[in-house]
Amino acid sequence: MLPIILIVVILVVGVLYCDSNLRLVTTEYELIYQNLPDSFDGFRIVVLSDVHATQYGTDNERLISKVREASPDIIAITGDLVSFVRAKTIDRQIEIAETLINGLTPIAPVYFITGNHEWDRRIGGPWALLEMLESRGVHTLRNEYIRLESGGDSMILAGTDDLNGPADMVKPREFIKSVIAAEGENFIVLLEHRNTRLSLYSDLGVDLILCGHAHGGMVRLPFTDGLIGPTRELFPTFTSGVYTKGSTNMLVSRGAGNQNAWTRFLNNPEIVAVTLRVER
Repeated sequence: MLPIILIVVILVVGVLYCDSNLRLVTTEYELIYQNLPDSFDGFRIVVLSDVHATQYGTDNERLISKVREASPDIIAITGDLVSFVRAKTIDRQIEIAETLINGLTPIAPVYFITGNHEWDRRIGGPWALLEMLESRGVHTLRNEYIRLESGGDSMILAGTDDLNGPADMVKPREFIKSVIAAEGENFIVLLEHRNTRLSLYSDLGVDLILCGHAHGGMVRLPFTDGLIGPTRELFPTFTSGVYTKGSTNMLVSRGAGNQNAWTRFLNNPEIVAVTLRVER
């Protein structure tokens, strides 16, 4: 009897392990704000984070199809589109990223910020990737912002370079202060790779942070926020879903890929689709 039980347990764990790494899911969120401009009620953002040159089907068609099905108004790629992996050269990773981008840009405008892996010295920095993205019409936000317009209303979409970026770049606090000084009380959506600065951006008055970096804590156990953090710390926080401080929401994606293969458990790679609503 015991050998049969062990075989069943091994089979169940094996199925869950494969599912956790191979089945891409779409997670829907609805966030309600008093200060969201009326014309942006129902505005949809798809967030892709931590793709790490992962492929879902030929030419990444499964990933592209899920984004298309989500019907976004914009697509936000919040860093780590590529990474240092021994199995794939950076040239190959950029080829994979280019194929993905070619499938995404016809769906909706695409915005990109760098993650820590784009700045890894072992891949020579983000320059080749940024050149490709620009040539394909992707809007890169490197401590920059744009004003999104709809029906006579506007809101701010801002994006930060990762902390591994240039030493002389503007720091996040100064950047957001400059945005608020220029744009007043306009609604601010911030693209930020890392998941660690909710308090900072809440104090500064950012309305919504879209980020990733934590890979959902790698292994998601009951009653935890994941088992392993980005720096291999145990039981990290802010790894998946919506976290709130004051009037600021931080939405953390579990990411659509892995730096290394076969590392997730009970933690499917995901696409995040968020709908913004005006409180009535």
